[in-house]
Amino acid sequence: MSLPRTMVTPMADPTPAERIAELRDVINRHAEAYYEQDASEIPDADYDRLLRELLELEEAYPDLATPDSPTVRVGGPINTAFAPVTHEMRMMSLHNAFDLEELAGWSERVERRLEGRPVPEFSVELKFDGLAISLRYEDGVLVQGATRGDGAVGEDVTHNVRTIADIPNELTGAPPVLEVRGEVYLTLSSFAALNDRQRKDAEAAGREPKLYVNPRNTAAGSLRQIEASMTADRDLSFFSYQLGLVEGGPELETHTATLEWLGSLGFPVNEHTVTSAEIGDVSSRVEALNAMRHDLDYEFDGVVVKVNDLRLQQELGADAKAPRWAIAYKLPPEERTTTLLDIEVSIGPSGQATPFAVLDPVFVGGVTVGTATLHNQDQVAEKDVRPGDKVIVRRAGDVIPEVVGPVLSERAKGSKPWPFPTDCPVCGEPLVRPDGVAATHCVNFACARQVRGRIEHWAGRTAMDIEFLGEKNVDRFVTAGLLDDVSGLYSLDFEAILAMEGFKEKSVDNLRGAIEASKEKPLGNVLFGLRIPEIGQVNAQTLASSFGTMDRIIEATVEEIAAVDGFGTVIAEAVHAWFAQDAARALVARLAVAGLTLEAAQIDESLEKTLDGQAVVVSGTLDGFTRDGAKEAIVARGGKSPGSVSKKTLALVIGAEPGASKVTKAENAGVPVIDEVAFAELLDTGQLPEEFRKEEKDA
Repeated sequence: MSLPRTMVTPMADPTPAERIAELRDVINRHAEAYYEQDASEIPDADYDRLLRELLELEEAYPDLATPDSPTVRVGGPINTAFAPVTHEMRMMSLHNAFDLEELAGWSERVERRLEGRPVPEFSVELKFDGLAISLRYEDGVLVQGATRGDGAVGEDVTHNVRTIADIPNELTGAPPVLEVRGEVYLTLSSFAALNDRQRKDAEAAGREPKLYVNPRNTAAGSLRQIEASMTADRDLSFFSYQLGLVEGGPELETHTATLEWLGSLGFPVNEHTVTSAEIGDVSSRVEALNAMRHDLDYEFDGVVVKVNDLRLQQELGADAKAPRWAIAYKLPPEERTTTLLDIEVSIGPSGQATPFAVLDPVFVGGVTVGTATLHNQDQVAEKDVRPGDKVIVRRAGDVIPEVVGPVLSERAKGSKPWPFPTDCPVCGEPLVRPDGVAATHCVNFACARQVRGRIEHWAGRTAMDIEFLGEKNVDRFVTAGLLDDVSGLYSLDFEAILAMEGFKEKSVDNLRGAIEASKEKPLGNVLFGLRIPEIGQVNAQTLASSFGTMDRIIEATVEEIAAVDGFGTVIAEAVHAWFAQDAARALVARLAVAGLTLEAAQIDESLEKTLDGQAVVVSGTLDGFTRDGAKEAIVARGGKSPGSVSKKTLALVIGAEPGASKVTKAENAGVPVIDEVAFAELLDTGQLPEEFRKEEKDA
């Protein structure tokens, strides 16, 4: 398998010997940063690719292989600040598989070594992203904790290991000598709390915070502290996953029996380990574990597959670097390095100027990424990324790709910081950033990007729900000069649209009907559709019901708006400032002339407040209600109808074609999912029908 060159700028047409020397040099440099300094410069996936390229070259040119090559080395050199510990049994590394085909190939090699005998069972467990550790107990007392080091010699970190709450200092029922191997790691919540502490301490001292980069490096650095009190302060955790030297222990036949015994002694054992009889089942388990990658409070970057039978493990043995009876399947990388080609600025619908990175496309997080967010001006300055830099790009799950930071060792000499532009790249008007605010804005109300964005938002399903418009048509109409703001929708020249390519009588009639129908949308939808700063879907409905008319909102003081339930000064000032603009008031006036609903629907005060304070979410189309009518019915009875499900939601009402994500979220949160019949009873009585009262039935 041929893999791309990563993080090496090769000489022109290097010979195999030159390329091998080149790769060994850069791998050794990154290994030193990772193992000795706990400050890796590149993601693991890129390091693995460098190592793989070197291995392929050494296999193709065996006369160029050397016994000190990184391909046969375990770990890295030890830190001389700690006393050396010689492992009585080597702490080996693992060979890697990068796809399911390679995993199957490993299984076939195992069977060949066993002379065709099938493996009866595999153990499948998580590969944690932390620091390997060896714990030695004598007569049940912890006497030594050592890092893996280079596999033969590690570092004595006993004083620090004793501060980790997961690691017992004394054991009951242990044999005379017991060596337990496992992983020291930092949970994501502890990592977040540690960085939060860094921010608060820096703020109190009036300086810029120095934040930790990732949990793995932080865990490794924490374990290598000279002062044990500093390690104790980091809230490290531990999982046991293997036995080393044991004298006088029980006769164990399988790896999973080993884990059960370790658990009985008081060691934490990960609960996600399973056994599989077939390598095909292993592949399914790997995919299932990958799907839950972001559901846990710790990071794992792969899955370790082991032959479960300990006698077969002994028979299979090991090579110079790793056991033949185990392999690490590496999950798709969530961080990769690539070249930052340029930094550009996009203008959002509300005028916010957001910098983003234009990248040399890279496969990361399961997709090919060509752009990544840089958030705002401060983030670019803090990360100090520059066009031409090699940068680390991260994409985890469905999260928008972002640039983590530069690889400083690869930065070109003479590189200069990127300056944030002073003018809007769309309309050329000055960009403005008020004091104390992170975001920079184009404040030109007529900026073409903002015009398009406001119209797209206005037509959206959760605002005015204008079907048959869409982003492409908005762009065409604005470009053709048929549309310059949302009020222009209500005076569109449909004859001109009919003359445009792709439009026929029916499509124009459909669009005209959808625009006309939007005039009936309630005031709350109009307020949300206007993209007023700080006003979302729920706030818009609250604002409408609190003031009743658009005119009253326009004339309201900051104090009056702040008094609305759930608002406060920040929201009030944003709303008041938006309506104080001449352009905003002129737009509202045009909407009034167009015949839109600028008064809130009158709530029937005679209705009993059966849903007082309760949140009921509606998804899909109901037969007995319009899309907004169901929400109005909830509000009229004192309830709330937010756009998303939470644990506080009383019920999710579903009609035809409900949102799948809302249903899934409701089921996971234990929120009852009810139909229209049950909804009618809920409105009348404030009570769910008996079959939906899960908590009462369980009780």
